Amino acid sequence: MQNEASSIPNEAGTRRGVILTATERAIELTRAAAEAAADKLGTDIVAYDVSEQLAITDVFLVISASNERQVGSVVDGIEERLRELDAKPVRREGDRERRWVLLDYLEVVVHVQHTEERTFYALERLWHDCPQIELAVEGRQE
Repeated sequence: MQNEASSIPNEAGTRRGVILTATERAIELTRAAAEAAADKLGTDIVAYDVSEQLAITDVFLVISASNERQVGSVVDGIEERLRELDAKPVRREGDRERRWVLLDYLEVVVHVQHTEERTFYALERLWHDCPQIELAVEGRQE
């Protein structure tokens, strides 16, 4: 359980008492992807610094979308925005079904999930102990 002091963001966008170990580049890509997702009406956007737990990536960004078409729109928006930052995914999975699309940018892994998949798989349950990265996006909930 977090204490109240740790849930208040500081100037750097992190939570007091929580040290992020993700690279600055990973955080930059994460925030850009989150903004792009919000622009395409992605919801329940949350990012976790998993760099202490995983050697394969620094950040997991999880986003919900209400239907398959919306999943595709959010994915396209993220790819377009990150391309502007000279980032291309090294792997893209789930694009055909558009229920859960994974974009692997090495430093950041983006999960865009249909709301039903998000509820069923509950990735937050796996990563809730990891530091959450503050994102400058509207806190829209589905």
